[in-house]
Amino acid sequence: MSRPRPRPASSPAGAACPCGLPSAYAECCGRFHAGQAAPTAEALMRSRYTAFALTDEAYLLRTWHPRTRPSRVDFEPGMRWTGLDIEGTSGGTPFHTEGTVTFRARYVHEGRPGELREQSRFARHEGAWVYLDAVFTA
Repeated sequence: MSRPRPRPASSPAGAACPCGLPSAYAECCGRFHAGQAAPTAEALMRSRYTAFALTDEAYLLRTWHPRTRPSRVDFEPGMRWTGLDIEGTSGGTPFHTEGTVTFRARYVHEGRPGELREQSRFARHEGAWVYLDAVFTA
């Protein structure tokens, strides 16, 4: 018997985007979730963070490189993502084919706050930015 998959939480079109930029979700990450390609690795990183916050498995899988993509995304029950800070980027512009984004993502899990620090690698695949893999940092 398979575990039921959560349905993506919806973010009202006028609500602030979870990624931390001062824009409404619809004009920020919502447009990427709706099908527009992210123009940079950082934009993809922010939209993937928002997809984790909204449990949007379809978007996460669609933006994962086929070589490293899992068959499904396991969302941690009781996890609530509370903030994202981009600490640095390398490459990842419209003129690059690879890029990295170093970030800190804050969360609350079962009432306890925590953070995840990671350097994510992105690559172009069929013309679009996709998530390749990551190294967890201290």
